[in-house]
Amino acid sequence: MLPILFHIGNFAVHTYGLVVLLAIVLGTQVGITLARYTMKQYEEHIVPLVYTSVIGAVIGARIWQVFFFEPNYYLAHPLEMIAFWNGGLSIQGGIVGGILTGFWYCKRKGLSFWKVADLLAPSIILGQGIGRIACLLNGDAFGSPTGKGYGLVYPPGTFAYDTYGSKPLWPAEVWEGQIDFVIFAILFALLRKKLPTGTMFVLYNILYALARFGLEFLRGDSPRYLFHWTAAQWTSAAIVFIGIAALLVLRMKDRNVASTLSQS
Repeated sequence: MLPILFHIGNFAVHTYGLVVLLAIVLGTQVGITLARYTMKQYEEHIVPLVYTSVIGAVIGARIWQVFFFEPNYYLAHPLEMIAFWNGGLSIQGGIVGGILTGFWYCKRKGLSFWKVADLLAPSIILGQGIGRIACLLNGDAFGSPTGKGYGLVYPPGTFAYDTYGSKPLWPAEVWEGQIDFVIFAILFALLRKKLPTGTMFVLYNILYALARFGLEFLRGDSPRYLFHWTAAQWTSAAIVFIGIAALLVLRMKDRNVASTLSQS
């Protein structure tokens, strides 16, 4: 773990911010490449769309963290609510914020939101996977104690050490990053399939939500609520149910379109 990469005078360069920036740049480049070969008309919109969505994602991630993950802490320290540079960004809140600002951009530019969302789905999950490397290096999004003689032991100066000391913890953020890369590979393979518009993006949400729901049982940095579920698990469960319903709607819509074309 390496929360601070180096110093430039008194200015500390944080590994977390640098890796997240790398995730955004690489994810954007993947989106540009996919647009170039599959939806050329959207290529020029990828960069402004991504960076517009990033702003919304940061705001959404912070809101989710403050109000769903650590409400008691931030109610006691209200001035820290906006200090996102000190850590505390929820990926699920970031997805919500990114979707809303992405929808606004597409509406403003007259683009098909669902086509753009399908196009960028692999890029988003790739960025999330790289972003989990940032969490590991920063010592956050950590797991609970394994109760065994194995696990990740975080050094002093990290959030994990402040919480559990030198106890071995489950590598929750490492496994999540690896699963994100698997989801990226699945979505990338599906690019060759002719699927109803919106299916790729919905599948991305369902697959990530299922993975996140399971891994949350190993997390040690989140408060738990009804059924001993975390806020992320409640969010994931809602996304899975909404996603399945959306897939059914998209399937029915695609069949109706196909039936109309065959009759005409």
